Amino acid sequence: QAYNDAIADVAVRDGRFGAPFSFNRMTWIKPSFMWMMERSNWGLKKDQQHILAIRIKRTFFDTLLEQAVLTTPEAHVYPHAGIWETLFAQANVYVQWDPERSINGKK
Repeated sequence: QAYNDAIADVAVRDGRFGAPFSFNRMTWIKPSFMWMMERSNWGLKKDQQHILAIRIKRTFFDTLLEQAVLTTPEAHVYPHAGIWETLFAQANVYVQWDPERSINGKK
């Protein structure tokens, strides 16, 4: 994940997130290194200069996926758009599948 100086410094020093990291805002878990590098412009974007590997238990990751609602109403998952709208409005976890990237940034 990409973070600014203040968040990264605390995380590296303490081995966990702390202030000024906000536990009340949404964050996206990016399991693809190349996608993370693409999104942060290889660590050159403002407030995304520090790329940190985040360790989470596989069981926790699986639990998040079980609770997740897709960010788009895919017809093969949600038979009616209304079902997706209701689930999306109530969800605490969203999932968005981003394309894998090559070392050259190609999808």
